[in-house]
Amino acid sequence: MAPAVPRPWCMSKNIVYFDLETQRSANDVGGWNHIDQMGLSVGVTYSTAREGYRVYGEPQVNDLIEELQRADLVVGFNHIRFDFKVLEGYSIFDFSQVPSLDMLVDLNERLGHRLKLDSIAQATFGCEKTAEGLQAIEWFKQGKLAEIAEYCLFDVKITKMVHEYGAAYGHVYYTNRFGDKLKTEVDW
Repeated sequence: MAPAVPRPWCMSKNIVYFDLETQRSANDVGGWNHIDQMGLSVGVTYSTAREGYRVYGEPQVNDLIEELQRADLVVGFNHIRFDFKVLEGYSIFDFSQVPSLDMLVDLNERLGHRLKLDSIAQATFGCEKTAEGLQAIEWFKQGKLAEIAEYCLFDVKITKMVHEYGAAYGHVYYTNRFGDKLKTEVDW
C-alpha cells in the first residue's frame, strides 16, 4: 500500500487534528446530557502549519481552545458531539463556528451506522488503538497523565492517517460487525 499523500488543497491550510480524554465518565456526571461536566484530562492536537503535536492539560485548556479557533479545519472522530461538548464546560465559545470535519458523522451519514475509529484503522492500516476512553479515566484517577498523553497522541496520529488516506485515495476501509473488510468512498 502506498503512503497517503495529502491533496494539494490541504497543503496551504492549517488542518488541526484533535482528540481529548476526560477526567470523568458519563456515569460519573449523571449521563450523556452532561458531557460538559466530564472535565479535560489531556487534549492533543497535530497542526499541519506547525507540523507537530501539542499536548494540553486542564491548566492549558484555553490555549487548546484558541488553537482550535484559529484552525482552517479541525478534523476529528466524534469531536463535534463529544470533544467540543467537553470544552464547552470551559468556555462560552460556540464551537459550531469552527470549520470541522467529523469523520464519524460523515461516515455515519454515508453508511447509515456508526463506525469505530479502530475498525477503520485495522482495515486500512492493520493497526489498532492502544487503549480506550474508560482506561484513560482510570489512568487520570491514578495520576498517570503521561499514559493518557501517549494514548491520546496515538489516537490523533490514527485520525490524521485515516483523514490523509481518505483525502488522497477517495476511500477508506473498515470492518463490519461480522469481521468483513469493506470499502466506502469519501470526499475529504
